[in-house]
Order: sequence, then C-alpha cells, then structure tokens
Amino acid sequence: MALLTIAQETCKGCGLCADVCPKQILALSREINSKGYHPIAVTDQSKCIGCAFCARMCPDAVIKVEKE
Repeated sequence: MALLTIAQETCKGCGLCADVCPKQILALSREINSKGYHPIAVTDQSKCIGCAFCARMCPDAVIKVEKE
C-alpha cells in the first residue's frame, strides 16, 4: 500500500491527476481552499498502488506518494 498526501492549500483543482489515476481514487473535493479552488481529494486510500502517475502529472507538485 502507498500513502498519498496532497497539499490542499496549494492545489488548483485542475483534475489532471484524477484523469491519469488507474484506480480512479482521486476526485475534486466539495471543500474550497483559501485560494478559492476545489482541491483534489483521495476517495479510497487503501486502493492506491503507489504508481505516482498523479504526482508526475501535477503541474504544481502538490502530491507526494510514499510507498511502504
């Protein structure tokens, strides 16, 4: 299993990470960050395989993937 961490306050909510996730565990949050964006959120952490496609796709480098 892998641990996916997202810097909510710096995420612009572009959704590019959600588009490339093979397990489809990323979605835009209903919450709004201090910059007025809906940041990305993990819907099911247990399904993350640690491929890091999301982190590589993120234009602002707000996603960190750690493998156990």
